[in-house]
Amino acid sequence: MSAGDRRRVGLFGGSFDPIHRGHLDPVRAAAESLALDRVVYLPTARPPHKPKREFAPALARFAMVELALLGEPGFAASGHELTLGRPAYTVETVEHFAAELPEADLHLLIGSDSFAELPTWKRWRELVAAVELVVLVRPGWEMEEIRGGLPPELEERLASGHVHVVSDESVDLSSTELRRTLAAGEEPPAGALEPLVLNYIRKYDLYR
Repeated sequence: MSAGDRRRVGLFGGSFDPIHRGHLDPVRAAAESLALDRVVYLPTARPPHKPKREFAPALARFAMVELALLGEPGFAASGHELTLGRPAYTVETVEHFAAELPEADLHLLIGSDSFAELPTWKRWRELVAAVELVVLVRPGWEMEEIRGGLPPELEERLASGHVHVVSDESVDLSSTELRRTLAAGEEPPAGALEPLVLNYIRKYDLYR
């Protein structure tokens, strides 16, 4: 298979507690600008960087992701990180998909806040060498401010075009604020949640 025939697959992990428009609009923009053939959403059971936080049940979060993606033909959910029985590390997830999809060029989608913290991740140098990085800019985490503190390896990846920045669909929404709103029995901002996701949250009282 020639380089031009290789599939371009995005990997997008998170707790998705709950999944909201900020997890969808920037990914659509990235998929379009980078001609991604597929984006795999990866709900994680226990994020290693949030060891003390309580989450909605992992299977409920997976179900919400599935519901949110029903109208997105190029997006799919994977339960891979839910099957490990331990915290999931992104570098290991990338290795799994690299072995499963040897014909694909993998693109790792992360928020700009996560990009700033990347040097604290497990085996981060191996991770950035194994994928194309796609940074989804979040409000309050502009790239101009982040770049001043980056290690040389990430600066080199930026300079060589292996880090792609998507800023045109930044959405100012927070899962934390949405959980607080839902726990108080209030209406979330219009359009923040897919209707099926909101119905699911209410049916199972996930945040009350």
